[in-house]
Amino acid sequence: MKHLFIIVLFFISFSIKAQNNAIAAGEKLVYTASYNMSGILNEIAQVTMETSEAKTSKATLLRLKCSATTYSKWDNFFKIVDLYESYVNPKNLTPYLYKRDINEGDYYKFMKYTFDHKSNTIKSQQRKKKNQEENKTFKINAGTKDIVSTLYNIRLFDYKTMSVGSKKSFTIVFDREEIKAHITYLGKETLSTNIGKKVCYKLAISSSDSVLQGKNNNLLWLTADENKIIVYGKFKIPVGNGELKIKSAQGLKN
Repeated sequence: MKHLFIIVLFFISFSIKAQNNAIAAGEKLVYTASYNMSGILNEIAQVTMETSEAKTSKATLLRLKCSATTYSKWDNFFKIVDLYESYVNPKNLTPYLYKRDINEGDYYKFMKYTFDHKSNTIKSQQRKKKNQEENKTFKINAGTKDIVSTLYNIRLFDYKTMSVGSKKSFTIVFDREEIKAHITYLGKETLSTNIGKKVCYKLAISSSDSVLQGKNNNLLWLTADENKIIVYGKFKIPVGNGELKIKSAQGLKN
């Protein structure tokens, strides 16, 4: 169960550099996250994705916020209260600041990245206990993004121009390390969801590490419209498998 939310985020986070015509401030997407326990899928947590404006002295940024909280009946078994944020350029979702603040059972971790895209470096601040802090600056490759900004970037790609079987490779920075990720376009499929019947783009996700298991066991469905919101996902990891289902959608740009 530990790190379950970050596994879900990693599973759906693959960046594609493009102009932002899909996402605006004021959007709110709510999901139910389920996990397989003893052969039964149980709804264990709510995942919320929200966008808002964030003004600085020099610019107006787009704040991308992802949070997860276990339903109360699971708190005695394993309580999750996780928050991930990325502050990005609203035109292309390039990240400038990233924050991660997670509480999972007795595990706590805070991480902050400040991006310098001119030098391709990140200035990071980490706390594993609230009174212990570690600061480190490290290099990244051009185009590498944090997990939240890449999660939203996947919605910017023009899937209409992709042929079935087309593949893309990307890089995500997580825990001060870069991870290679891959996406394969599998075509269109129609799903019945809590927000209606939707024609969707179906994607297969894989990574260079051992987090995601199998060739086509990790799948993602995005609405085949101008918003391209995630409505359903299936993932398989070393400790089990689960699903992500949309519950509600508000404030869509298109």
